[in-house]
Amino acid sequence: MTAIDPTAHLTAEQIEELGRELDAIRDEVIAGRGEQDAAYIRKVISAQRKLELVSRGVLLFSIFPPAWLIGTAGLSVAKIMDNMEIGHNILHGQWDWMRDPKIHSTTWEWDHVSPADQWKHSHNELHHTYTNVIGKDNDLGYGIMRVDEDQKWHPFHLGQPLWNFINACFFEYGIAAYDLELGKNLNKRRRKNPEFRARAKAVGRKIRKQVLKDYVIHPLLSGPSFLPTLAATFTANLVRNIWTHSVIMCGHFPEGVQVFERRSIKGETRGQWYLRQMMGSANISGSKAMHFMTGNLSHQIEHHLFPDLPSNRYAEVAVKVRALFEKYELEYVTGPLPKQVFSAWRKVFRLSLPNKKPKVKTPDHEQELVAA
Repeated sequence: MTAIDPTAHLTAEQIEELGRELDAIRDEVIAGRGEQDAAYIRKVISAQRKLELVSRGVLLFSIFPPAWLIGTAGLSVAKIMDNMEIGHNILHGQWDWMRDPKIHSTTWEWDHVSPADQWKHSHNELHHTYTNVIGKDNDLGYGIMRVDEDQKWHPFHLGQPLWNFINACFFEYGIAAYDLELGKNLNKRRRKNPEFRARAKAVGRKIRKQVLKDYVIHPLLSGPSFLPTLAATFTANLVRNIWTHSVIMCGHFPEGVQVFERRSIKGETRGQWYLRQMMGSANISGSKAMHFMTGNLSHQIEHHLFPDLPSNRYAEVAVKVRALFEKYELEYVTGPLPKQVFSAWRKVFRLSLPNKKPKVKTPDHEQELVAA
């Protein structure tokens, strides 16, 4: 299949004008932030904490099947809320403007084995800066998958559907591993690096804390319900991991989303950076409940354009952003969750197989794209 640059029709002036229009959207939201937004995040945090407390209370009696089902469902939802709408967005600095030390990116720690400071580096600084740039964005394929036909194929890639499924089941540990860049730090010399050792110890401490809370203390408090509570907590973590993995895969991996070569971002302007976020992300359509449970990452395009804006404002921003896609004749990749998940997994399977497609040079354009 020939690689076609879907932005080749835009002039340099149009790209910079697009950037200015997006800046104006961002400035308007920032100017309008206020008490209603602050009340929203406080209400969500309160609801999550109450739901987790009640669910863990119900699981004290998880030896009875109805209590196990209700408690496991509630704990699963509470963990998803903590990771998606609360933790992810607070750690992005979306609520720092409130000046509340309890709800601030510098003080928040989440229900996750990856320490917040390490996640912020790999996610906020690397992923959001180098979105979908092969070899720069660790979130693209999580370092274990082939993500483009032009990447050299190895027999290892035949197993990438399996690697991806395992990663989904234990996603928080996968995130911790590539926050540490574990793959390239496994050799003896790198393992001895003091900085890496310090970060590895921090991850070890966080894992011990999470395991102690979820798999020791709470099950022990359940007394005769120890084993059912243990199983319930494992199930809740599994549900949270698979859900989070699915949402994130839908954000950057479905068919129609573009990936980029390293050379394409050399000398990148503000407008070109915006354009890369637009073409390298995809949305999930659905109800308000769907948007909430994804942490509003169902508005992945808007999130990548404005990662520090309050998540509850993405729905209104999406209307204006989509209008700009139409104005500049760009494809706004979106669809229901089942469609986007199927599209992403289809690409995982397709790229696990070798291909004989010759590498095709893209047009001489500031944003050189590789067919996704």
